[in-house]
Order: sequence, then C-alpha cells, then structure tokens
Amino acid sequence: MENNKKVVTLVYGCQMSERDAETLTEITRHFGYSPSDDIETADLVIVNTCCVRESAENKILGKIGELKKLKERNLDVKIAITGCMVQQPGALERLQKRAPHVDIWAGTHNLHDFSALLHRVEQGEKVAEVWQEPKATLEITPLAEKGKLHANVNIMYGCDNFCTYCIVPHVRGRERSRRPNEILQEIESLVDSGCREVTLLGQNVNSYGKEFSPAYDFADLLQQVNQIAFLLRIRFITSHPKDLSNKLIETVAEGEKLCEHFHLPIQSGSNFILERMNRKYTREYYLSRVKKIHKLIPNACVTTDIIVGFPGETEEDFEQTLAMMNQVHYSQAFTFMYSKRTGTLAAEMEDQIPLDVKKRRLQKLMSVQNQESLELRQQMIGKMVEVLVEGPSRTNPKRLTGRTRGNDLVVFVGNLETIGSLVNVRINEAGSWTLIGEVE
Repeated sequence: MENNKKVVTLVYGCQMSERDAETLTEITRHFGYSPSDDIETADLVIVNTCCVRESAENKILGKIGELKKLKERNLDVKIAITGCMVQQPGALERLQKRAPHVDIWAGTHNLHDFSALLHRVEQGEKVAEVWQEPKATLEITPLAEKGKLHANVNIMYGCDNFCTYCIVPHVRGRERSRRPNEILQEIESLVDSGCREVTLLGQNVNSYGKEFSPAYDFADLLQQVNQIAFLLRIRFITSHPKDLSNKLIETVAEGEKLCEHFHLPIQSGSNFILERMNRKYTREYYLSRVKKIHKLIPNACVTTDIIVGFPGETEEDFEQTLAMMNQVHYSQAFTFMYSKRTGTLAAEMEDQIPLDVKKRRLQKLMSVQNQESLELRQQMIGKMVEVLVEGPSRTNPKRLTGRTRGNDLVVFVGNLETIGSLVNVRINEAGSWTLIGEVE
C-alpha cells in the first residue's frame, strides 16, 4: 500500500457535515492517504455536500464542474461526492448524469461504509450507494480526529421535527441517540490526545435520549461530560426551543465546564409564520425560555438562526421578527433568505415571496443585527474575559487568538506557551465580530 497518497476533503454546510468530513478523512488514512490542501496534486478529492439551501447546492455543483477539469488533467485522481445532497430522493441519478467523472457517490446513511466503497474504487470500479434508511449501527469508526484542541462529537443523528422548510429529516433520517458510555469514552480518548474543548452535536440535542429506558436525557449527559478530567470546556448545538427544559438550563448554570452559550434558532418572530413552519412554539414561549436563561445565567450569550421571505410572510410578520431581535439582543444571528427545497411542504405553499423582497428584508435584518452585535461587544471594553488560547491569529501571527465562553473571537497579545490553556484577557477594542485585548 502506498503511504504518500494525498486526500483533499472539501466540506459544505453545518457542523454535522464538518464532523462527517472528518470521519471520511480518517477512513482514508487506512488506505495510505494523508490530508492535503493542494487539490492539484491530490490523489483523492472528497466533497461532503449540503442541501439545506439552494446557494449551497449551486456552489457544490460549480465545484463538481471544476473537478471535471481536474480529472481531465489527471486521469488517476479519484473523486468522491458524499453527504446530504446525494441523499435527497431522486438526486443520485440526476447527479450521475451531470457528473460522469465522479468515482464514488455515497449518502449520509452509509458514510461509515466509505472504506468498502474506496476499496472497490481502488480496484478500478466506479461505485454509487445511497441507502434509503440508516442501518442499526451508530458507532461510526474512526471517531473524532485526535490531537486537536477542539473536537466535534456526535451524540445523535437525524431529526423528528419536520419543519416545513427543512430537508434534514429526509436526508438524515429519524432521531437516533448514541449510548452515553460510548460518547463518554470517545471524549475521554480525545482528552487523552490533547483535546480541551468539545462541541456536542445533534440536529436537536435537547431531544437526546428520549428513546432510552430508564430515563436519561441531555442534561444527564452534560452532567457526566462535565466530570471528565482535563477537559476545559463543553459546548453544544443545536437546541430546539420547544424542547429546552428548565433542567437543561439549570445544568448549564451549575456546570463549571459548560459554556454559557445557547444557540436557539427562532427562525421567525411571527406566530403565523412559526405555525406555517411547524416550529411547535410561539414567540411568547420562546421569550419565556430566553427569560429563564437570563434569570439563571445573567451573563449567558444567545445566538440564533432566522429565515426571511418564508411563503406568506407579510411586512407585519417581518417587523415582528425585527422586534424579536430588539427584544432578545442576540449576540449573533445567522440570517438566510428562504429557498425552496424539493420534497418539503413549504416548497408547495402558495404566496411565495419575490426575490427582491427577500433580498431587501435580509439586508435590513443584517443591518439591525450588525449594529446589535457591535453594541454588545463594545459593552465588553474594559472587562476581563476568560479565553481558551487556540494559537496564532491568521491575520496577525504576532498575536494569539481564542474564544470566550460565549464563543466570541478574541485577538490578543500573549505567550505561545499558553496555547491550549485558559487565560484572562482584558478587552481594549471591539468590532461587530471580534474583540481585541491583552493578557493581564
């Protein structure tokens, strides 16, 4: 087996997609591949795809087209397209016709079988396998990549919520939770290899363990992860507002290593739109959850996702979303224009919003959030914050970078020997997205 082969892994989409890409990269190591950033000299290129939004699909299709030219220059390079876009019903045949130069097609349900697919391709085959349903196994091996300061750890797969705009349940299946002991063992192994911060991943972590007997939920898991020695920080994403329990909020308030950061997607501030989205909560209930968070954790940071231009959204509905932003004071909001996803209920709804209206609303939303983010971070000037030191700044190698417990990026003057440890940094300057300070 060759040991000098190179693999380039390109990833699109959410943290779950990033985590899947790590797994695929690790699998290739057993075939003698080592990770590379140079696509021109790669022996294998993996594109792990996303289909949540049309803009992501368009970027991916463009990249697949570029890879055809790469294949023409180098007939020996292997190309693999994997993930959510391939998993969509009816997508495989359409994609194969468009991109005959691709060697491997694999969906989300059979990523752990990538080793067998790669073996067949290295024997000269072209393969395409997209399972319609996930098999029983949840323990995809290898697990998270070792030796990194931060690691993403899957605690569950799939989603049961079926929001009318969302394709995720159709491409990732129904919810399945990993067993607690398997998660804890993985994290302990990562910590032994130098990891100091983990992010626990799930489409809706708040519903973790609902199928377990005896009862064991996400708060119970967090309490156990909090006890792992030498682990410094614990994050989690994503929390569905309808399932955010008092027990979970109390657990975060009490957990020494649990970061006071809640990513709580609101999607819309209008009850009418929330009902059409099948979000299963009202703006009033959402606000009650935020109020509970700040009551128990006064310094908590809340971030969110918002969609503008959902079918039927009026100017009044949009204004209610703006009002929600002004009321909650989000540290950051990930904002998107609604885009049709084939196979979802919203794609068939009447009253689709014109593109120019969606663009105008998105710009307004971003303007409001940018100002809010700036004001919140300017309030931190002069304050001391705890930062986990990640390494030299990409834009200024003479400075270090790291994140606060609220997930704010901090650039500061410090000592390289502190990488991987917690330091206190006094904030001297603040922009909308970055804090600047120095260690004291």
